[in-house]
Amino acid sequence: MKLLRIGQPGAEKPALLDEDNVLRDLSGIIDDVAGKALSPDTLSKIAALDPARLPALPEGQRIGPCVGKVGKFICVGLNFADHARETGKEPPAEPILFMKATSAIVGPNDDVEIPKGSNKADWEVELGVVIGSRAKYVSEDRAMDHVAGFCLVNDVSERSFQSERGGQWTKGKSHDTFGPIGPWLVTTDAVSDPQNLSMWLDVDGVRRQTGNTKTMIFGVRHLVSYISQFMTLEPGDIIATGTPPGVGMGMKPEPVFLRPGQVITLGIEQLGSQRQHTIEARS
Repeated sequence: MKLLRIGQPGAEKPALLDEDNVLRDLSGIIDDVAGKALSPDTLSKIAALDPARLPALPEGQRIGPCVGKVGKFICVGLNFADHARETGKEPPAEPILFMKATSAIVGPNDDVEIPKGSNKADWEVELGVVIGSRAKYVSEDRAMDHVAGFCLVNDVSERSFQSERGGQWTKGKSHDTFGPIGPWLVTTDAVSDPQNLSMWLDVDGVRRQTGNTKTMIFGVRHLVSYISQFMTLEPGDIIATGTPPGVGMGMKPEPVFLRPGQVITLGIEQLGSQRQHTIEARS
């Protein structure tokens, strides 16, 4: 299934995209694509519905973030060996974890702000893992039991804030609009193999990133299990699993960074695509 949220910020309706690409209103079935609605039982009930019996929604509406009320936005750093090397670092022995503020979350086609004082804004196409049921101390072989599905994430970053302003990475990852997610949450049954999905990202029509989730150092099962040893994962939490090479800071002979007035497009096989315009940060 492809689940999404349609409408203006703060007023999104839960929806389903049927096999004929018709948007169907789920607001009579669930309150939101969030929390308990992501449980295996609720997803099974939605899957059993006849989409043709659900009201159709008009086309052309804004697509919101595919998950609402996200509790934790957990990111995995340097999870592609070739990306680690392009940043001048060795591949990690264990997953590197950091948090991205949930206030950074926006829809897949919303504008991305370039922060005030920014000179190194960057892009990162990533596979997002959406938790569907509580996970604490789970084993790798049971990890997928706790996953509702997957989504496309642009882990927008400001490298000078991230690496030159002291502390950890969070301040470079958390500006408003730095977390576009969606367009859809694709349930696990509709993703053939999360460890073999092609990924790409363009800036102004120039291909910058090309990769595949099969080259992740730590796969989805390992990450869900690993993170659950340190914190309880709750329904609606999102794990952004790392990016392939081709980020702006790794460009040769000189880094290339985002500026207002550009267009970012990105996608992951089976998970859809995003398109964002970069703008100056609003007050």
